[in-house]
Amino acid sequence: MVIISAVVPCGFPLGNNSHMPAPNKPEQEVDPRVLFAAERTLLAWIRTGLALMGFGFVVARFGLFLRETAAQQGALLPPPPTSSISLWLGVCLVVLGGAVNLVAARQHLQALDRLKRGESLFPPPLSPGVLLALSLAILGIVMTVYLFWSGR
Repeated sequence: MVIISAVVPCGFPLGNNSHMPAPNKPEQEVDPRVLFAAERTLLAWIRTGLALMGFGFVVARFGLFLRETAAQQGALLPPPPTSSISLWLGVCLVVLGGAVNLVAARQHLQALDRLKRGESLFPPPLSPGVLLALSLAILGIVMTVYLFWSGR
């Protein structure tokens, strides 16, 4: 019985070759389109991280803006309670943005290593995108509860 296996130019086998051992090449040649796609993904994650950090900075400085506005009106009142909460929410967003960039860099390097070895690039069930979405959903729920509570 002879089994014929075809290989596409990027080095990935076609058909059901799960019974065949992987080639013992130290590095496989990878299709440049796949590398460019991985780089575009990295750049998208970097943009997401930068946006989170920028938005966090704006949120953190919003409390300072409220204090300055109250001081210009001549009111010697204590700072509004939103100033300390906006600082903490802003710091959380900046830290989350930095963490997104670190995880994106690590994930990109791991993807390049997997590509060189000819392994699958399918993400794990809890990929960084899912974790970021869950973190932002929790932060959104906390902010909604706070806004509802402070509006009363």
